[in-house]
Amino acid sequence: MPGLLIHNAAVLTMDDSRPRARALAVRDGRVLLAGTAEQARAAAGPGAAEIDAGGRTVLPGFIDPHNHLLSTAESLAAVDARYPAVGSAAELVAALAAEAARTPAGQWIRAFSMDDAKYPGGRPTRRDLDGATTEHPVIVYHVSGHQAVVNSAALAWSGIGEDVPDPAGGSFVRDEGGRLTGMVTDAAMELLLPLAVDIGCHGPNFHTDLPTEHLLGWLSDAAGPYLSAGVTTVCDPQVSARELRVYRAAREAGTLPLRTFGMPLSHQLDALTQAGLASPFGDEWLRLTGMKFYSDGTLLGGTAKFTVPYGERGQFPGSMYHHPDQLVDLVTRAAREGWQVAIHTQGDAAMEHTLAAIASAAKVSGPDPRPRVEHCGYPTVEQARRFTEYGVIPVNQPNFLYDSGRDFLRRLGDRAHRLQPMREELDLGLRPALSSDSFVSSLRPMDTIANAVGRTTREGDEIGADQAVTLHEALRAHTLDAAHAVGMEDRLGALKPGYLADVVVLDRDVEGLGPDELRSVDAWLTVLDGEVVHRA
Repeated sequence: MPGLLIHNAAVLTMDDSRPRARALAVRDGRVLLAGTAEQARAAAGPGAAEIDAGGRTVLPGFIDPHNHLLSTAESLAAVDARYPAVGSAAELVAALAAEAARTPAGQWIRAFSMDDAKYPGGRPTRRDLDGATTEHPVIVYHVSGHQAVVNSAALAWSGIGEDVPDPAGGSFVRDEGGRLTGMVTDAAMELLLPLAVDIGCHGPNFHTDLPTEHLLGWLSDAAGPYLSAGVTTVCDPQVSARELRVYRAAREAGTLPLRTFGMPLSHQLDALTQAGLASPFGDEWLRLTGMKFYSDGTLLGGTAKFTVPYGERGQFPGSMYHHPDQLVDLVTRAAREGWQVAIHTQGDAAMEHTLAAIASAAKVSGPDPRPRVEHCGYPTVEQARRFTEYGVIPVNQPNFLYDSGRDFLRRLGDRAHRLQPMREELDLGLRPALSSDSFVSSLRPMDTIANAVGRTTREGDEIGADQAVTLHEALRAHTLDAAHAVGMEDRLGALKPGYLADVVVLDRDVEGLGPDELRSVDAWLTVLDGEVVHRA
């Protein structure tokens, strides 16, 4: 394979021994050298393809350690209910009605990323959705992924009546008269979807039963959005049998769009233990890196578990997926079997239970367990200090602060300024990673980086400005430290000799840009495994 030379570039290598360079040479899927143009040209050898980067920033390919790849691909093929494109219940109904007009009667209509906290009239109900169609079952996923609202046809399809009891770890929201509103939270989603897998109370179930050929097609189509954003590796933080089968089939067919790592959801612990399977397992394209657990619910949807309830009237006490003792048992058993553990945790009350589980797991883990706390919404100062005892990796998504920060400020007051305290985590010597939680928020790493640097809401309010990080810290958290979170920092996340040749050339030199300018940055060129896979 001929070499590739990228020169006239501002190369940020993430290699402390040579942090900056002007050129990069790769061949046979590996980085050869980052250095001067002359050094890189000599290393690339005769016949190498040359790319003049025009002074643009060159980085390791972005790694997103918390990205629901298959569900994102599915959402890209569904109704887009994301704010501000859909900003009211009436606009949501109009979008669903338009989809119903082109969908055969009886088929499900799905929409993603409804942010009803921003709707002037408040949360839509099944009666609102009935106004769009009574001929199709409809499900609209909340932006958090932890809630959904459905129409009456969906309830009837699922056999759910007014007397349905709330399951453990979830609820059917009712009005003042006790009637179902159509809104379901967390584990209750398990009861109303056409599901591919049963996950019980181990998390929100968005693993819908869809034809494999559709999922494979949508996954292949997702290559464009991901590679044009410079993403070359993702870790899917909720892998069920559905996801793994599709990822394996795509790998076999040569249509897996990027390096795909995954964390099996905890409902599979016993089955995987019986099979003798633990992490890490796989290769450099498809790999299992850890196991995913849920502590509490969602900050966006009002089910995060805080010591002091939140909301304008303190109306959100939050909820847990498991009894604290059960969470400790699950996490400890997984650690004993060799799994890296990753626990979804938002509120400080849930964080206390998560830390108890991590402390128990530490007694039986191997020498380098790297426990992850997904979202890491609101650790107290004391809890953050305890992270250092166990080498906790906070996996942050500052896009939430931009997208929903004004809602957080309204519901949490001063506590909102402490959400995702990344500056403090870095100062404690931790290695927090940046991620998107796509499909919940934008998959574009430069959006995430801008929001980690800026710490403002969409409307321009400051939200925890003292927790902002520098541009270089944010870039590292989305490359090398993200690789550390998935246990691959020995071959990914840096432009270092021998590392896998995943490279992004951004469309300008980003040093010196402010948050608003950073949000507009795209990939000018993306290289995956030494091959150019995207050109602007």
